Amino acid sequence: MDDALAALQRRLGHDFADPALLERALTHRSAGAAHNERLEFLGDAVLSLAVSAMLFERFGGSDEGDLTRVRAHLVREDSLHRTALALGLPAVLRLSEGEARGGGASRPSILADAMEAVLGAVFLDAGFDAAGRVVAGLFGELIAATDVGAWRKDAKTELQEWLQARRLPVPAYRIAATRGQAHAQTFEVECEVTTLGLAERGEGRSRRAAEQQAARRMLEVLLASDRPDGPLRR
Repeated sequence: MDDALAALQRRLGHDFADPALLERALTHRSAGAAHNERLEFLGDAVLSLAVSAMLFERFGGSDEGDLTRVRAHLVREDSLHRTALALGLPAVLRLSEGEARGGGASRPSILADAMEAVLGAVFLDAGFDAAGRVVAGLFGELIAATDVGAWRKDAKTELQEWLQARRLPVPAYRIAATRGQAHAQTFEVECEVTTLGLAERGEGRSRRAAEQQAARRMLEVLLASDRPDGPLRR
């Protein structure tokens, strides 16, 4: 194995028993039949499981929805692209001459796919524990610095999804009042769920902010109603 691939192994924290797996993981389909797409498929699943396990441990008080949103953020193309750049994958990718001239080594989708393929290669080489250690090394600091709350959906989206999951119509919003001068107005907005006979109001310096507050208050009422002793269960 050449020096560049040996250095990549050190950065990964994994020495391949079968170096051919790493070489294949770095081979784009433009470079030949022995390309990395099958390893990419496998690596996607390995990454998802490893990150899910880390999030499960890190955020013990978070529900499935929050964990799913954070995981989606961590394993998206942009995150994989940045990780691939930090590992120096552009310098070791195997591309056809045409793909290389076209800038393939810097293309986010190609780098993200290669990153997943490398993880798939680690899994085949040494199993899930080894792959999990590599994922922890690559994503551990990012997960430690992640705030679950920053990836929660806004109140209007949460409210709409709560209603749609129960086959109820989406809420209606209307401006109930405006106060103050034009340059410093306060909006009062009413959020109404007509099928349940419920209405809640919110205030804000913009219509959007007022709608969000009204939606949050409505959602709090509806979530309380989901409890056995909730007001809509009586």
